[in-house]
Parts: sequence; C-alpha cells; structure tokens
Amino acid sequence: MTLLDGKICATRLKQEISRQVSALRQSGLRVPHLGLILIGDDPASTAYVQHKQDACLQVGMEVSLLHLPDTVSQAELLHRLQEWNATPAIDGYIVQFPLPAHLDEEQVIQAIAPEKDVDGFNPVNVGRLLAGETCFISATPKGVLTLLQEYNISLRGKECVLVLNRDNVVDRPLATLLSQRGSDATVTLCHELTPDLKAHCLKADIIVTALGQPKYLKADMVREGCTIVDVGIRHTAEGVVGDVDFANVAPKCSYITPVPGGVGPMTIVSLLQNTLQAYKNDTIRM
Repeated sequence: MTLLDGKICATRLKQEISRQVSALRQSGLRVPHLGLILIGDDPASTAYVQHKQDACLQVGMEVSLLHLPDTVSQAELLHRLQEWNATPAIDGYIVQFPLPAHLDEEQVIQAIAPEKDVDGFNPVNVGRLLAGETCFISATPKGVLTLLQEYNISLRGKECVLVLNRDNVVDRPLATLLSQRGSDATVTLCHELTPDLKAHCLKADIIVTALGQPKYLKADMVREGCTIVDVGIRHTAEGVVGDVDFANVAPKCSYITPVPGGVGPMTIVSLLQNTLQAYKNDTIRM
C-alpha cells in the first residue's frame, strides 16, 4: 500500500509556483494577488482561510483578506464583490463557503467575475469545463486529478466510482475531468441512496469519496488493489477523519490518501495555480 501524500506533492508544486513568482518580482513586475472573503467567525472556515493566506505568503503572492460580520446583508456582500471585480490589482478571489443562512450562495457565486473566479464555481467556468474549453477548474477536483497524475496512476480504461454528496463543487467537475479525453476513465456517479452501493464499489479500480460521513466506506466495500481518494473530512471525538475506514481499508489498497494530508493540501495548491493563471490571463489582456 502506498500513501498518496498530498503534503509532499503540494510542497513540490508550491516550489515551482514560488520560482515563477520570484522571477516576476526580480523583473520588477507586480506579483499575483489573491483575495479572500470570510463572513463570520466559523472556526472551520476561519482555519481554511488562514491555511490559504499562509500558502500565498509561502510562495510570495500578495493576499488580501476581507472579513465581514455574519450579519452582512446580501446587498452589501454583492457590492463588495463588484468592487473586487473592478479592482485590477486583485487577480482572483474567493468567498469562503458555507455562508450564513440568510445569504444566497448561488447569487454570490454568479456575482464573481468568471475571469477572477479562481474557485471555479461560477456557471461560466463550470460550463466551459463541460464543453472542454479553457477555464478555471474547481480546486478540489483539480487537486484530485493532479495527485493521481503526480503518482503516475493511469486512468485510461479504469472503472472510477465517485461516491458523492451531489453538489456542484466536487461531483460534476470531477466526473468531467476523469472521463474527458486524456483521462479516459469510465465514471459511475453514486451517492448514499444508490441501490447496492457496495456492488458498484467492488467493481471499481478507483474510488473517490466525498460524502462527509466519517468511516462510511468499509473494507468489505473495496476490492484488493483498489486506489482510494478520500475527499471527506470531519472533526470527531477521535480526531480528524475522512469518509474511509482507513485502518481497515488501507491494507487492501494499492494507493490511498490519508486524512488529513491527502486532498486538502492539493486543494490549496490548486487555488494557487489558478491564481497564477488568472494573473497570466490578465497580463495577456493588458
């Protein structure tokens, strides 16, 4: 069994980003600039934003944080988004989700300019991905694909089962990435209500799970030699765990991601890659 170590891969990829950013700075050019919008003081969201800030600083990028109270109105938030849409010095930005219940998440996503949507959530970028066009790819699916590529795990002709919670952040982009030309996997989308989910999983060469249900995937659901990518993450009394019953499943696998330290670091480095690309795109437009 080999661990798909996201920390090691992300460190190498950040070194390459840092090299490019340093070259820009040494040439007297401004460096890429990522904006982060945090609403309220949810501990998990605050921690995620801090990780993203730290990653930007590690590679030499500029980073701005706009921290708004959880009482902010929809109108005020949309006004702030329009301000950042019109700010040339900010190459890309994200709004940290989830939002307080009174805010319309879909309206917020649609208000982010597609050319600055480095989270890849805007329908324009999602549509471009489905059409096979150049776009910003959502950071978690991009991180999953990059991690598999870093370990030279071929997807061609493989049976990939995605056990998902049916949101637009992971499931559709990831299914598209794995099945598109160049990846060439056969993808089956499943969820917690799929009849005989175990039978689907037992046929899989690769399983990606993103349910957010601790230890949902058991050893009897996995065939010998399978590759497993665990996107789920939950804080429990025994610590941070993923969707996979790691201790019992890992011995059956050829490759498996740890939680934490698997997909998480790859998500953040994908966000940095998207920000660097947004900067380059803006330079071309100028």
